[in-house]
Amino acid sequence: MSRSPIHKLLKAHGVALAPGLSEDEVRRAEQLYEIRFPPDLRELLMEVLPLGDRFYNWRDFSESNIRVIRERLDWPLEGMLFDVEHNVFWPENWGMRPTELEEAKAIATAEYAKVPRLIPLYSHRFIPETPHEARNPVFSVHQMDVIHYGENLEEYFKVEFRDKSYEEIDWNSIRPIPFWGELEFL
Repeated sequence: MSRSPIHKLLKAHGVALAPGLSEDEVRRAEQLYEIRFPPDLRELLMEVLPLGDRFYNWRDFSESNIRVIRERLDWPLEGMLFDVEHNVFWPENWGMRPTELEEAKAIATAEYAKVPRLIPLYSHRFIPETPHEARNPVFSVHQMDVIHYGENLEEYFKVEFRDKSYEEIDWNSIRPIPFWGELEFL
């Protein structure tokens, strides 16, 4: 079996690797978390499952691991709500910010439901679920401090493991992603 470039990169950097997920495990994870892995992430997870304290174990369906993954799936919304409350985050296209905090949070939550969902990859790095195509960019997300961290999955891992510097990202090849891709420039 030929190894993908990402598989080789992870192995070269000493990442613990388990056998890839089965089709049933992928389906179960997608149903449980109400997500849809982009094709390139799905392909990687079926080839090899990176493990370790900063990776997410999509094979482990224990209550504690389900809680960890669900919390990470909610991380972007929680960060947004924190910044709405404490850092006056409010994009212009949301209209006038209400004076009541709970109303502002309700609007922010409704707006969040309209943007592409982010799937955790490693620590606070995420890939958008949509468009459901290969080569979506990867974002580093900490509250609404959101930056591109790779043009796509493979290039992201090169940056994460310092085989490529952040400055070498090919900004012109990054697929535009509504909302998330625009935050870096607000």
